[in-house]
Amino acid sequence: MNDHTGDQATEAFVDHRNLLFTVAYEILGSAADAEDVLQETWLRWVKVDLDQVRDQRAYLIRITTRQSLNRLRTMQRRREAYVGPWLPEPLLTAPDTAEDLELAESVSMAMMLVLETLSPTERAVFVLREAFDVSYDEIAAAVDKSPAAVRQIAHRARQHVDARRPRRMVSASERWAALEAFQRAVETSDLQGLLDVLAPDVVVVSDGGGLKLAALRPVFGAENAVRLFVGSMHKVGGTLTTEPTVINGGQALVFRLDGQIDGVAALRIEDARVTGIYYVRNPEKLSRIEAETPLTLR
Repeated sequence: MNDHTGDQATEAFVDHRNLLFTVAYEILGSAADAEDVLQETWLRWVKVDLDQVRDQRAYLIRITTRQSLNRLRTMQRRREAYVGPWLPEPLLTAPDTAEDLELAESVSMAMMLVLETLSPTERAVFVLREAFDVSYDEIAAAVDKSPAAVRQIAHRARQHVDARRPRRMVSASERWAALEAFQRAVETSDLQGLLDVLAPDVVVVSDGGGLKLAALRPVFGAENAVRLFVGSMHKVGGTLTTEPTVINGGQALVFRLDGQIDGVAALRIEDARVTGIYYVRNPEKLSRIEAETPLTLR
């Protein structure tokens, strides 16, 4: 590769880096693994004859998808030995990410959990088609299937996701109001305040990864959720504080114990009430909530 071609390759990769990271993260649910995939993508990209590449964005997405699928199949074996529920690695995102409803939904903790229920190929096809609007022909090249097969996979995956996605998006003001009510109730151990802001069928999923105390199964129902949170607050041996933030494009609370990050709770809010709480305490997953991670679908 000559210097000019090398400069072209570098420029194209840098221009699309945030997009490629978002693709890998949505397929994998892990920022650390997404970064490894980007490194593998770069190593393959610099060997490509750019004169033969008609669409650099599509070609880079194709490489990233293939590497992500390879990584995902390896990760699935690791997850079988994971202690308790597995949640995606939470990312601090820019405040305006929450205003981009398409991006916010595609990277939300709730959507990422739904994607976990798809097969690796279904997940890649759904992400590329629905989030990034990649053509069926390009997806077929990325996943080594025929375009006709990809259309069938996309249809099946879309039906699966549609049956499980949040019922209705609410305004930003409603989401922040619900978060503030939840934060106030948690900080004051206000049982009635928690019951008022939680939906009756709220689900709490907590991820300690065997390294921090967390419920080993999802907790269903407002009363059980209240007992979990209030009980956890009483067991803390130190000063616990909370602060509102934007995680994966949605409202969340960062919990700090004596000033150190102890966990992050991302909320799913529908009809002005909290219907899902995704509480990550595994310290190995908390490295991305101090500095913003830029995400994009374009």
